[in-house]
Amino acid sequence: MPEAPLPPLLEAVLGVGTDLDLRTTLQHIVDSAAELTGARCASLDTTDPGQDGLSVIRAPGASARPPTGISVPIRVRHDVFGTLRLHGKDHFTEADKQLLDVLAAQAGIAIGNARLYEAARQRERWIEGAAAVTTALLTGESAADALRTVAEQARILADACAGVVLQRTPEGGMEIVTASTYDDPGDIVGTTIEPGSAVLEQLLGGEPVFIQDSATDPRMTTRVRHRFGPSMMLPLQADGTLIGTLALPRRRGDRPYTPVERLLAVQFASQAAVALVLADARHQRERLAVFEDRDRIARDLHDLVVQRLFATGLMLESTRRRCPEADVRELLGRAVDELQSTIQEVRTAIFTLQQPPADAPTGLRARVLKETAAAAAVLGFKPSTLFTGAVENRVGDQVAARLLTALRRALADACRRPGLSRLEVTVDVTARLPDGRDGVRLTVRDDAGTEEQPRTWQSPL
Repeated sequence: MPEAPLPPLLEAVLGVGTDLDLRTTLQHIVDSAAELTGARCASLDTTDPGQDGLSVIRAPGASARPPTGISVPIRVRHDVFGTLRLHGKDHFTEADKQLLDVLAAQAGIAIGNARLYEAARQRERWIEGAAAVTTALLTGESAADALRTVAEQARILADACAGVVLQRTPEGGMEIVTASTYDDPGDIVGTTIEPGSAVLEQLLGGEPVFIQDSATDPRMTTRVRHRFGPSMMLPLQADGTLIGTLALPRRRGDRPYTPVERLLAVQFASQAAVALVLADARHQRERLAVFEDRDRIARDLHDLVVQRLFATGLMLESTRRRCPEADVRELLGRAVDELQSTIQEVRTAIFTLQQPPADAPTGLRARVLKETAAAAAVLGFKPSTLFTGAVENRVGDQVAARLLTALRRALADACRRPGLSRLEVTVDVTARLPDGRDGVRLTVRDDAGTEEQPRTWQSPL
């Protein structure tokens, strides 16, 4: 015999708990209430739309503002989740009310289960996202790429329209240094929160800030605030150090962030900050290893190559003095000069190796080398750079600035000369000026084959 069909109420009650998606569960409740009571329209209004991101659920055909015919509260544990409303029937009976009470009670259980499932699913997504960020940051990304990775992953997890990272400015404000959006974020990067902003004290203090509507909140003062609605601004802080702030704005009119989303985003930001610190420590260790290796090479060059070249030069010089033939003495003299020039170039290379990698040049020697390296990209070959005397100790900042200006002009002139295959830059701080004072002399000579004298600039020390 075929199985007897289930009573409509029992079928509806069982059907309410078959899906763990909250929106689907609510829609099933509304549809079942309308079908069981014969009402033409049904709706469910939630008490706190921000908690689940849902406001009103309606049965198909229900108007936007239905008149109330019968209503019953839906409770999840001890809290009122919302109100189930029915209309569009001439007369609702007591049996309809009892049927609705049973459905509402079962609905409360189903909603509680759906909430737990949704919270667990959200936690799983955020945990996986945080793990992906940590893995990405520890695989060798640069600092800028690391911040962008955090912003992009957070935007996706939070279902935000943008993910941005702000960092402190020298003036005491905060500036957006990277952004991830669906569109080109170019006009967002560089946006600043000026000192004195009401929200700035919280951000610099490492406190999360939650905004209901960025466009109308008086604490928001940036030029792009009108684009956004609900937003979270979360500290990227580890070991008491504030790396920056992660902001996750949604579009105007989008649903607000739920308490669960806020909690998970705060936890994500904390873990991302730790990953950023670990990644930075890893980069520092790698840079230190590179520096130590370069320092070892520099020592080897100095202890082995330079000393051997110097000894060879002494041998040649001694041989030149004892040699009776003039042409041989001249040849040996040129060889000694070449050795001296080579020693100077090797010492310059040693100094370059001893500079911390990726650091901006600060001393005069390093800045001269930077200028000649830039010229090499235009010339197609590397200029020879020689230093004589204690360059770093004897040349003051003002004289160094004028020397660098003269060097740039000389290099620019040389780059425009045809047929150039060799360029030599000499900085001599042992020079004697025509008036007898100690000075520094810059000489730039090339082999362009013209009658021009080497370009020379000099100044008292």
